Amino acid sequence: MAIHKQKFNPEDDLGFGSQPVIKSQPLIKQDGSINVKLRGLPFFRTSDNYHKLITMSWTKFWLLVLCGYLVLNTFFAFIYLEIGVENLNGAEGTNTYQHFWDAFFFSAQTISTVGYGHISPKGMATNSVAALESMMGLLAFALATGLLYGRFSRPSAKIIYSKNLLIAPYLENCQGLMFRLANLRRNMLIDLEIEIIFSYNEEVNGKLLRRFFQLELERRRVSLLTLNWTVVHPLDEKSPLKDMTPEDLQKTQASFAVLLKAFDDTFSQTVHSRTSYQFEDIVWGAKFRPAFDRDDEGRIVLDLSRVSDFDKVELQTEQNITS
Repeated sequence: MAIHKQKFNPEDDLGFGSQPVIKSQPLIKQDGSINVKLRGLPFFRTSDNYHKLITMSWTKFWLLVLCGYLVLNTFFAFIYLEIGVENLNGAEGTNTYQHFWDAFFFSAQTISTVGYGHISPKGMATNSVAALESMMGLLAFALATGLLYGRFSRPSAKIIYSKNLLIAPYLENCQGLMFRLANLRRNMLIDLEIEIIFSYNEEVNGKLLRRFFQLELERRRVSLLTLNWTVVHPLDEKSPLKDMTPEDLQKTQASFAVLLKAFDDTFSQTVHSRTSYQFEDIVWGAKFRPAFDRDDEGRIVLDLSRVSDFDKVELQTEQNITS
């Protein structure tokens, strides 16, 4: 194995300790989420439910809102039918199916306080249920509004990373491990700081352990992210990856965790972004294509769709290791 041994720093283990990677399961997924399955959590905890509603995908959020809206209106529709459809003035249905939809749409009008007036409640029981439903509707819509505001106002970094890590020529007679990133939003990110944690499995006294090393970078900080940023780890004498081979990385289930921290000028808060690369994401002997050009007026134009574009190149024969 050609991975250079260095002193292990337990502070670089990202909180995973020495647990090895099994069956190519990454510690951190490409979307930045942690690849750990939790068990034994309480079924209902208010704080956790709020966190799930704030952080879940927009598709799941809208499906949950829609399902909740339909279930609640269906529930009250059956209550109105149980009380008696004759207590809904203006209901014109002639059979059970039509009566249900009369009650359902009356419920929808009541819960949203629209009240078109075509159907109105009659009697103490029906009016009491309608009053209770309108109160629940106000509370439900207030909760949905708060969740929407929380999702929109939550500061986050939207960073696009190149799909691959490249082993590319770097400076004179040297090579570098590099990837590229850019900001997917129009906001300004300042004081960016990045780190790459390289990890691999190692057998020690017959036991498989995970080793973590923070890689030295050509540039760890930038003041402004105005264009794309090519992050480079020089493969020099100090690198634990010097003289590495694809077989070494595959055998040890090597991976690279990328942690980015920046200050969002729009929200005046610190934001974070994470991603990871696996050994199969490395392209040997390649170089990124320029991702920006100039328009007719001479202004720089950054094409975010070209962040991952690269060309194959030949590496220097001194360290020429190809797959």
